[in-house]
Amino acid sequence: MASLPGALGGTDLVAWRLDLTAHAASWDSGIGAERYGGRWNVKGQRAVYCSVDPATAILEVAVHKGFRVLDITAHVLTSLQVSDPALVHLVTPGGVPNPAWLRPGTPSFGQQQFGSALIAEHGIVLFPSAVSSFSWNLVFDPDVARGRYSLGAQERFAMDTRLHPPPASA
Repeated sequence: MASLPGALGGTDLVAWRLDLTAHAASWDSGIGAERYGGRWNVKGQRAVYCSVDPATAILEVAVHKGFRVLDITAHVLTSLQVSDPALVHLVTPGGVPNPAWLRPGTPSFGQQQFGSALIAEHGIVLFPSAVSSFSWNLVFDPDVARGRYSLGAQERFAMDTRLHPPPASA
């Protein structure tokens, strides 16, 4: 019998991400975050952004792309397994210097520097999600965290079409 996911009382730490199908093979490269910077990393630092549940991973992508893109462009949902959850650094909401960092909006350079330092030091970090207040994002540097995570599975993403319904008739 398979073990229960962490959300249901299991001890495994599984994380999820949603990528364009064209980027499925390079899911853990961190190149996008390196090129543009992210909520928790400065431009120039590789970082792979995941969530600890698939719904939050989907919302994290939808907030940037919209449900229309997820409906009409092929994506892949990837799961990964963290080998030792005890080595993951946890940032609690009270552990960030500025509570505005946990709200939707453009990240500040201070926020990016804060996250970058933690990712460089610990390799894998859990941050509270700004998209969903009671959800978590797992962010890792693929070089620093090498050997501490492994690919779980990848499957074609099928978005519920009710999230992009036809326009209402006038």
